[in-house]
Amino acid sequence: MLAQLTGSYAFVLFDKSTNSLLVASDPEGRVPLFWGITADGCVAFSDDIDMLKGSCGKSLAPFPQGCFYSNALGGLKCYENPKHKVTAVPADEEEICGATFKVVEGSTVLTALH
Repeated sequence: MLAQLTGSYAFVLFDKSTNSLLVASDPEGRVPLFWGITADGCVAFSDDIDMLKGSCGKSLAPFPQGCFYSNALGGLKCYENPKHKVTAVPADEEEICGATFKVVEGSTVLTALH
């Protein structure tokens, strides 16, 4: 379904009745979306990186473009091909963001974030 969406988008949907979360960003990453883990272990999302800097520290990262996160569907996936694995790659110590993400396709690694 997400692969059929066109245009610029990033969204977070939470269904309180099922406690399910769906987060997605368009393939080109035209709409900024950031995520991180707070000190108390909660996942936080925002389109404003400055809002998350204080509460997420080094775990703060851009949400991977062309990917979606669903706690009901097994975590972070590439929606062009959900069978391809998305892995976190630790960032350098000097960088603000704690990781970038890569989509692994067979032996080829495609960059999910630039």
